[in-house]
Amino acid sequence: MLVAWLLCGSWSLGAWAQVSHVNPVPQEVETQGETFSAPQSWTVKCDKSLEGGYALRALAGASPKQEAKADFTVRLGVKGDRTVRSFAKHVPDRAEGYYLHIGKDGVELAGADEQGLYYGVQTLLSILSEGKLEACTVTDWPDVGFRGVVEGFYGTPWSHEARKRQFEFYGRNKMNVYIYGPKDDPYHRAHWRTPYPAAEARRISELAEYARQNGVHFYWAIHPGIDIKWTAADRDSLVAKFEQMYKLGVRSFAVFFDDIWGEGTKADKQAELLNYVDENFIQKKPDVSPLVMCPTEYNRSWASDKEDGYLRTLGRLLNKSIFVMWTGNSVVHLIDKPTMEWVNPRIDRKAYIWWNYPVTDYVRDHLMLGPVYGNGQDIAGDLSGFVSNPMEHAEASKIALYGIADYTWNMADFDAQRDWEKSLRDLLPGNVEALRVFARYNEDPGPNGHGFRREESPAIAAIDSALKAGGDNGQVVLDLLTRCSELKTAADVLLADRENPLLIRELKPWLLQARNVADYGTAVCMMALAASRPTDASPLITFDSFYRQARSVQEQMYQLENSDVRHALQPGIKVGTRVMLPTLNGLFARTVDRYNAANGTQYGNVAEYQPYKLSSTVPQLARQPISASGNEVKVAPSNEVISWPAGAQLLIESEQPVTLQGMSFDMGVAGMAKNFRLEVMVGGEWKAVSLLHYKPEETVIHTGNELAGMKAEKIRLTNSSDQEQKVYWRSFSFTKQ
Repeated sequence: MLVAWLLCGSWSLGAWAQVSHVNPVPQEVETQGETFSAPQSWTVKCDKSLEGGYALRALAGASPKQEAKADFTVRLGVKGDRTVRSFAKHVPDRAEGYYLHIGKDGVELAGADEQGLYYGVQTLLSILSEGKLEACTVTDWPDVGFRGVVEGFYGTPWSHEARKRQFEFYGRNKMNVYIYGPKDDPYHRAHWRTPYPAAEARRISELAEYARQNGVHFYWAIHPGIDIKWTAADRDSLVAKFEQMYKLGVRSFAVFFDDIWGEGTKADKQAELLNYVDENFIQKKPDVSPLVMCPTEYNRSWASDKEDGYLRTLGRLLNKSIFVMWTGNSVVHLIDKPTMEWVNPRIDRKAYIWWNYPVTDYVRDHLMLGPVYGNGQDIAGDLSGFVSNPMEHAEASKIALYGIADYTWNMADFDAQRDWEKSLRDLLPGNVEALRVFARYNEDPGPNGHGFRREESPAIAAIDSALKAGGDNGQVVLDLLTRCSELKTAADVLLADRENPLLIRELKPWLLQARNVADYGTAVCMMALAASRPTDASPLITFDSFYRQARSVQEQMYQLENSDVRHALQPGIKVGTRVMLPTLNGLFARTVDRYNAANGTQYGNVAEYQPYKLSSTVPQLARQPISASGNEVKVAPSNEVISWPAGAQLLIESEQPVTLQGMSFDMGVAGMAKNFRLEVMVGGEWKAVSLLHYKPEETVIHTGNELAGMKAEKIRLTNSSDQEQKVYWRSFSFTKQ
């Protein structure tokens, strides 16, 4: 028998055995690879106690019809049931584990619990996906107890229907947790004391039930730290909110204290509140999951390591039944053995990982569609849970979530590249080749304040190395031209795809930009070829024509980035920024320089079109994107507490002077205008502009009337106080005439 048939990752996608369709990869498989046609009908036998449960409901969706007397029999149940007694000894003694045996006469399936049975059914359905079955035995269980997703990103929350589609996806891929915590839901954060209105409450209730039907714990999270008073009234308000959610069908709860400062950050007060909730709400309801909390110091770079510091105080005082979340060494970071060895002793329990991937709320102009790699594969025993914070693009996030499901289920045998290939086929089987090409240019988040980067476009990286080594010869350029044509074709094919319209709707701005990038690359390659091989074949087949075309597409790329195609809060639309665009820009500049030197011309060699430039001595703002739409110029918001040092500044420079019409910005703290100085450079001189709040409680800062009409070359905002200011960076924009 072939054991662990594909765990080495050496199998071919072209000739899958049936069992290789299963995700996550099972722990143990015995098979000889013998497949046979699935029966047209089968008889399902189980104890009556399972009738109406979600495991049987899932099985009812299989293609064979259920008949009372078919030649093929499916016997299934939970360990201890009469129906599965003869083979129950094979069930692994692990929560959510299951045993599955498929033969030509029937199926034996038993779970350690109903969740395990449900997962066994999902494995059977995956094997059956092409109308065939494979004679095999699967013994399986998860490595990590709680596996799934936290909808905790800033930006547009997922729609109701998108969440339901997510739950179906989680069920198929054996993820058992969804944590509802979108920052822009006012009843989760800003108005946490206020009960949901009737319409919103009905939607939450429906989601909780739909999640349950797909084997998913629907965690509802509350975020009280922004204005909590630690009073009995606030404590009771929180419990009352949980009681409301319980009546709506929610059976799993979380409390977030992330991205705040001030009174709400006290570890001892947090522990006191959470222990009260745990003892007076969670533990008194036998059908409720363990409480999960997100701490204020949720990563190592922000954490104090003192004995009486936040983490150790929290770990010492907090009930041991409460899970504590952790993002790693920084906000966005890979998780490995040293990470767990550092945090677990300090919180006095196994950390519950909140992995900020593939989330893009800090780089909303990018997509993250690459393989899931880099996390340690030896940390399963160090975790209490592992959830991914995804993109606001629910369908596109499934590429990464597919891999995360496998990683958390069977960590030692996880293969990122194999899973990535399978995820593309799972998401868009009819156009997988086009999706693969497009995804390769949307893997890296670009430069960002968190310093998190990914590899991108390996084929282009090899071409770029050849070009930098002096290989601007015809063949290397032709190779690059082929890749540009490939990208253009992939984008066009996907734009016309009807197989998954929700996915294409999410990808559309980037697909349009991919076409521009491909057109730009084609023009640059043709420019390079024309420069070395002059021809009189046509006035448009010349260096000058291709140069002007490249310049035109550069501007079109900028215009698309700042058009209505993108979301209002999205700072741009970036594709291929790590390898493809730098490669093309480098070839553009070298070609122009050589042509100028050979022909005595003065063509400009600056490749990128960007009329505004931002820089800052505030480290957290130094890489914030800046964008323009019509007459409005915006700096992208930041999602974390900003520590703005005394004297530090943010500087915006314009390619050409602009006549200002208005400006406002929101630092999320009332009365902050007095601590900052705004200056505008006019005619080479800095001129001060007054700052004010219209109302004392307002967080938005407005400018005085003197701003209107100023012809600005630069804009500078400085912390003019003598101490560091803790602020948010919710918005910053100015309008020009």
